[in-house]
Amino acid sequence: MTKRRSRGDGGLHWDERRQRWIATASLGYRPDGKRITKRGSGKTKTEAKAKLKEVLRDHEDGLAVAPGNYTVAEAVRYWLAHGLKGRSARTVALYTDFAEQHVISALGAQRLRKLSVEDVDKWLAVKAATLSTRSLKMIHGILNRSLKNAMKRDKVKRNVVDLCEVPEGREGRKSKALTLAQAEAVLATAEASSVRIRAYIVLSLLTGARTEELRELAWPFLVAFDETRKAWIPVPQAGWEHTDFAVYVWRSVRKGGDTKTEKSRRTLKLPQRCVDVLRQLWDESEDDRVSAEEAGRLGKDLVFCTRNGTPLSAGNVRRDFRKVLTNAGLVAEEWTPREMRHSFVSLLSDSGMSIESISRLVGHTNTVVTETVYRQQIRPVMQEGAVAMDDIFREESEA
Repeated sequence: MTKRRSRGDGGLHWDERRQRWIATASLGYRPDGKRITKRGSGKTKTEAKAKLKEVLRDHEDGLAVAPGNYTVAEAVRYWLAHGLKGRSARTVALYTDFAEQHVISALGAQRLRKLSVEDVDKWLAVKAATLSTRSLKMIHGILNRSLKNAMKRDKVKRNVVDLCEVPEGREGRKSKALTLAQAEAVLATAEASSVRIRAYIVLSLLTGARTEELRELAWPFLVAFDETRKAWIPVPQAGWEHTDFAVYVWRSVRKGGDTKTEKSRRTLKLPQRCVDVLRQLWDESEDDRVSAEEAGRLGKDLVFCTRNGTPLSAGNVRRDFRKVLTNAGLVAEEWTPREMRHSFVSLLSDSGMSIESISRLVGHTNTVVTETVYRQQIRPVMQEGAVAMDDIFREESEA
């Protein structure tokens, strides 16, 4: 005769309400005296017992049992709500839009525990037909970070997205750089434009500053070297009767005002052409600066602002920039303000400056981005290998 299990030892029973077999096991007691019970359910006895074994195995490994009905959509929306703190409203809106359009619409209904590497690979392959590689990396990153967040909250045991590679997407618009002749034409055309956009283009092209950094540039961040005091003094205090000038590229229009990376925070000596045009802008905008400060419309004394003293938007810059390019004989719609920075890198490279020096000037963390993204003209010609080989084989032939 089979011995009856003791009370609390667990068992197997049919749940009429759920129409499923329920397997249970008792694992002792909590500190409050309540019994620790684990359950597994299935349509058959075998399925219920197998599920219970899986639950017990996870318990022994120290893993929480993830809920079976938690979906990809819930995980992504949780991350959007709680994983983007400190980001700007624009960034949050961008991630939300990409998540809803490309992640949730395709994979949202899938249960998180059932999501497989194959599911993600197929999804990325379909998206690769319509999205650029950059966009593919963004939606892969959204899903990847959502699952990592879900793992922290014991909603899933592993992150299958981390095992998937991002395929090459549809070829997007390639960034360009002005040739020397084009750059000279743009600068010449800018001379006939308003001093504000002229100064903006000159600084962008001759210093390589990002457009987001120039839009946040304030007059106190322009400094002159005072020979008497042997110190760099802000131009509003030092005036313009000096020889050397520099710009503190320490701020940007990003959330919190920080530059893109720590290395992006840099101080650059200004070329004379930049000094000349900034002095003209200072003289012409003096009345506007005073009125803006008096009216309290301007919290900081910005170098580039609208006529009523408010900060420039990206649209303001793009509109005036494209007018200059049209007058210079270029197709304005094919260019963006950030490509002045690309042109800065390419022109310096073409002149023979080392990639390491250029990378420091533009504030890149390393030379990889400078080399692969920004530099359009690959110069100077690397001669060291040819010279060394000539010396080696000359010596052998002479011997």
